[in-house]
Amino acid sequence: MITKGQKINDRYEIIRSIGEGGMANVYLGYDTILDRNVAIKVLRGDLSNDEKFVRRFQREALSASSLAHPNIVEMYDVGEDDGLYYIVMEYIEGKTLKQLLKKRGTLTLSEAIDIMLQLTEGMAHAHDSYIIHRDLKPQNIMIKDDGQIKITDFGIAMALNATQLTQTNSVMGSVHYLPPEQASGKGSTIKSDIYSMGIIFYELLSGTLPFRGDNAVEIALKHMRDPLPSLRETNPAIPQSIENIIIKATAKNPKNRYDDVKSMHQDLLTALDDDRMNEEPYQYKYPEHEETKKKNTDAKDKEKEKEDTPIEEVKQEDLEQEEKPKKKKNKMKWIIIILSIIAVLLIGVFIFFIYIYPSFSEKEAVVPECKGLKVSRCETKLKDAGFVVVDKIEQIPSKTVDKNRVVKTSPKAGKKTKYGAKVTIYKSSGEDTFELEDYTGQNYIKVQTELQLKGLVVEIEKKDVSNDDDKEYDEQEIIGQSLAKGSEVKEGDKLTLYIPNLVEEFPDMAELGWSQSDAENFCNKYGLQLQVEEQETSAYAVGTIISQSRGVGSPVVKGQTLKIVVAIAPKEEPKNTENTETNTE
Repeated sequence: MITKGQKINDRYEIIRSIGEGGMANVYLGYDTILDRNVAIKVLRGDLSNDEKFVRRFQREALSASSLAHPNIVEMYDVGEDDGLYYIVMEYIEGKTLKQLLKKRGTLTLSEAIDIMLQLTEGMAHAHDSYIIHRDLKPQNIMIKDDGQIKITDFGIAMALNATQLTQTNSVMGSVHYLPPEQASGKGSTIKSDIYSMGIIFYELLSGTLPFRGDNAVEIALKHMRDPLPSLRETNPAIPQSIENIIIKATAKNPKNRYDDVKSMHQDLLTALDDDRMNEEPYQYKYPEHEETKKKNTDAKDKEKEKEDTPIEEVKQEDLEQEEKPKKKKNKMKWIIIILSIIAVLLIGVFIFFIYIYPSFSEKEAVVPECKGLKVSRCETKLKDAGFVVVDKIEQIPSKTVDKNRVVKTSPKAGKKTKYGAKVTIYKSSGEDTFELEDYTGQNYIKVQTELQLKGLVVEIEKKDVSNDDDKEYDEQEIIGQSLAKGSEVKEGDKLTLYIPNLVEEFPDMAELGWSQSDAENFCNKYGLQLQVEEQETSAYAVGTIISQSRGVGSPVVKGQTLKIVVAIAPKEEPKNTENTETNTE
């Protein structure tokens, strides 16, 4: 079992579970070497011992590792650690397309086309690499806040040139998006992905799935035989060119679909052109149920031949020839019936010895419920039920169960198991608390990740720092925290880490008595252009700044021009010698 804080391969720390699938579970993890969050897909424990599933899981990794495209989730690493088979992938902040549809109902035409253009671009890249997704559906498409999509879970992707395909692998994926050929067990091609994309496009515009039913078989049969409901009947505002793309992509006969995803992408690019929006409805070139029609035609032709043959031309030897196949057919019929009876008997014997016989040969008991009880009381209940209690009592933190009371047992309560089996008791150690350190001076990204792994809600806020001191701060440096060192916290508690707000402001250079050289140093430090003007004055000391072009307190932006006026000494007036001589006389 994967637990929070567990480290895989001494590198990837588990933060929390973010999804569960049929083959694997997905966790949000932290890469301690590259300092980034990642998504980690781990093969389910009950399947890791199944050689067939392990091979398929490793095949997924090999297939997906060759893909590098902006619309496909990137895969970083693959490996095995103490029986855990894992794949490390790019972590996407956002929601699935299915979640968006549940929230919005339908998307606008421009939104749907934009998503389909990205989807076809990504899948064209995959097909160029000889990889089929085989499970395209809105649940496997992530959409980020900026509208970019990422195709995920090439979980059953298969290289086109693969030489083997297991029986389990032949029909997989969500039945609501399943191509007819895949539903009938014929395997998949690139045109199978095109069919799934057509169903996705239909759902984006209508908000509903085209085929519904009470069970998977009923839905699969509808994909194989029922015509696709018309979008324009329910929403005439949708252009015929758009419906034509969906009709062509979801043709039941692969011959009627797009030859490749690039063709579908090009069709999407021009679908809203004025000369295309009201084009004629797309007509299939080949029959949609070609095989069925061929069989019916062959049968009718044979019947017609019999009707057209004159009675007098039927000879005795022809009648004898017809009689021989009938006898042979009856003989084969009896052989098949006998073999079927033998097969049913063998299956019955197998079921008896595997499922029924053990219930007679081994006595079973149900593990009683002990949650919230004292350990001694739980031990008594387990022994009375016929179980053996393991001596060592395990401790685990719990928010809901008081300290030293029973949290759970293993096997869990309600499970039917062998009489006399060993049962482990887990008691509560109370809420899992720890003391905070003084994080001042540390990198906030590292501290935030470590505390989130322990279950804390960590927020980051910028805080102004004094310009008076000479300390130079790093933009990721912690300068304070909302809870003091030694504070006892638990999972779910909130902590705010403060980092410096490093926006520099223009000082009052005249007030501070700055000289021209002080201004030059300031401009060199922050990448500013300096322009100097001089002014004769006796009101300021020579060489000091009288005024500046940038307002005091305004933010400093690299590349700005700063103009300053510097005081210089007034020029002395020349003496009037003519007046002096007159006065002397």
